[in-house]
Amino acid sequence: MDHLAPIPFVSVSGTPYERGRAYGAAVPERVARSAEIYGRALDGLGASDAFRQRLTTEFAARIEAFGAHYLEEMRGIADGAGVPLGDVVMINARTEVVAQARRQSAAPGEAAATPHEPEDGCTGAVILAGRSSNGRLLHGQNWDWRSECIETGIVLRVHRDDGPDILTFVEAGGLARSGLNSAGIALTANYLECERDFRTTGVPLSLLRRKILEQQHFAEAMGAVVNTPKSCANNLMMSTAEGFAIDFECAPDEVFSVLPEDDMLVHANHWVSPAARSKLKDTGVANMPDSYYRDWRVKRLLQQAGTSLALDDLKRAFFDDFATPFAVCRPPRPSSLSGNLSATVAMIAMEPASGFMDVLPLPALQRGFTRYSLTGQPQPVAEPA
Repeated sequence: MDHLAPIPFVSVSGTPYERGRAYGAAVPERVARSAEIYGRALDGLGASDAFRQRLTTEFAARIEAFGAHYLEEMRGIADGAGVPLGDVVMINARTEVVAQARRQSAAPGEAAATPHEPEDGCTGAVILAGRSSNGRLLHGQNWDWRSECIETGIVLRVHRDDGPDILTFVEAGGLARSGLNSAGIALTANYLECERDFRTTGVPLSLLRRKILEQQHFAEAMGAVVNTPKSCANNLMMSTAEGFAIDFECAPDEVFSVLPEDDMLVHANHWVSPAARSKLKDTGVANMPDSYYRDWRVKRLLQQAGTSLALDDLKRAFFDDFATPFAVCRPPRPSSLSGNLSATVAMIAMEPASGFMDVLPLPALQRGFTRYSLTGQPQPVAEPA
């Protein structure tokens, strides 16, 4: 294949509205493409215009109650990109909105069998400083999702006057996904599912991720996870450059923790916490049973790499193609459930203490990382040997 261009970089500052407007104006085509992708998903589920309007209005109000500055930033994105505010709300609440549309489309008396998108995978890992060759914590992830979202991914840098600066890889129009901040806090997120999902409506996951990255102190970042109501399950892997990492397996109404072992933390898409497994039904692993070996493969490869690991070792583990195409690093393939092409859309590898992330689009098909930072401009990175 032709080498893909690096993920676009957008750097913004000012008030929430000013930041949003500059963001939307920088990548209007990508914001519009995000809206098109999820609008088409709603079309496929038979969602009417009235249904969409009701849901986006509801989520806009919920977002504003969570933090008025979030909705102001979204309003700026919409104005800058020339799209309706409802489209930007939909992008930020896409998991929750699509799930509600799927439930509405189910036949009378029939449960919505797959409330989540079955393509939403991901494998994440943290290497603590005690196992890192340069003494700095390392944190990364493969983001598995719809392969067409290679056309919507951006790296967003937000200079803030009221807290730490943020660097996040996110779908255009969104406020945060994976990333780090200038306080040394880093975050990756991946899919989980349980039988409690979508019984109540909580804060959209993208807003929770953004709130985590807005925190100056790691305790407050963890508090945001514990105290924010959620609509559905999700896994949040968090770390701090000060030398700690924790994985939060989140049900809508309860949070379970998984701690590092041997100075490493790895998580895919099945519940691991013994407490969670005793209390919940894992309803997602039927859609992606490969999760059971993906985290095992990454752990094994990191263990085999020795006791002193570099960022390149983390990348090599994420390139693993065991049992492809159902691998840690997935080439584009049709989903058996939705028919959409699913792939590892991007590989993200971060060094929070240094304030940078390396990002590679479609890593199963090419090499060529770009380094994005909290201070400088994007730069190409030498490939792992």
